[in-house]
Amino acid sequence: MGDFFYKIFIKDYRNIADPTVRHRYGIFAGVLGIFLNIILAAVKVFIGFISGSLSVSADGLNNLSDASSSVITLIGFRLSAKPDDYEHPYGHARIEYLTGLILSVIIIFVGFSLGKSSIDKLISPQTLEISLFTIFVIVLSIPVKIFSAVLNYSIGKKISSNTLIATAVDSRNDVIATVAVVVGMILSYKYQINVDGFIGLVVSLFIVWSGIGLCKETASPLIGERPDPVLVDEIAKIILSHEDVIGIHDLMVHNYGAGKIFASAHIEVDASRDVMDSHELVDTIEQEISNRLDIHFVSHMDPVVLDDEDIDAISQVISKVIKDFPEVGNPHDLRFINSRNRSRIIFDLVKSPGADVDEEKIVRVVNTALRELNPNYHTIITFDKSYTNL
Repeated sequence: MGDFFYKIFIKDYRNIADPTVRHRYGIFAGVLGIFLNIILAAVKVFIGFISGSLSVSADGLNNLSDASSSVITLIGFRLSAKPDDYEHPYGHARIEYLTGLILSVIIIFVGFSLGKSSIDKLISPQTLEISLFTIFVIVLSIPVKIFSAVLNYSIGKKISSNTLIATAVDSRNDVIATVAVVVGMILSYKYQINVDGFIGLVVSLFIVWSGIGLCKETASPLIGERPDPVLVDEIAKIILSHEDVIGIHDLMVHNYGAGKIFASAHIEVDASRDVMDSHELVDTIEQEISNRLDIHFVSHMDPVVLDDEDIDAISQVISKVIKDFPEVGNPHDLRFINSRNRSRIIFDLVKSPGADVDEEKIVRVVNTALRELNPNYHTIITFDKSYTNL
């Protein structure tokens, strides 16, 4: 169903990796959302005014808020497509998240406003004038919102837009709210049970709930989310696919919006290998990742000393001790600086996300174990934070 509309309204619709095509998808979704929601809002508010039904008017105002949301989404997609400039070298793609946050606040405000009106209606109920025609028109709006939800979700998944996915969830909630309105109207029409204020309150709660959900969805990437594990795995697989790579650590991924992902990693290579060859290797890896995954990738080359008896013995002792501390990972960046009176062992330990790590205890236990190996050993341990489990 979606491809039919995409083919008509979106040029080169299959090339979603192109930021321009992604922008067209967002514009299409925004314009369609504005059109559908304004039509629904006008019809429902008109019918609500004629029948005196607050719940119908509330549902119509909800559609109007959806239309304003689509306007903000449309503006967001336009602004986020602006090219990089001197003051914003990472681009403007995060504006899409910011506009989503703005519209979520608006939706929450509308929900509270309608909730207040519904409570007033509960306190002072009014006689409703409801006809089968009114019910019929409201029911007809349900397929429209289902269509909107499915299309927004489809586009959101296709172009990886949390804003459009959240809009789809909002449309789904509108369907549930509209069904609740219809139930209230049927009860009032058939059994003369006036639950209009209660139903209006339920609708307002759905609006608030939807706004809070949108707020969480859009605020999270602005605050900074953990990288997509699929992307992390793809980066690691490309790096480790090169036989001269020993390992990888300190992989970090920064997301500045769609098409604006920056990543870096420490790539471990044999210290005995020619430095120019190793440099050529990491350069090749950088280009491969950037081209295949469409991200900006840079790496740091970490030389690892192999087949050294002292370092092997030290590494075994550290790894054995660390097994008693599951909140930290295996050591990396291990360096051994040997002198006549004092030998320094320098390495990093990665802390698990959210773990309560007793760094002083770990340092004490590691030092004790290493000095049993050699009393002249002294450690310099850096505790790294894990961002990607690598």
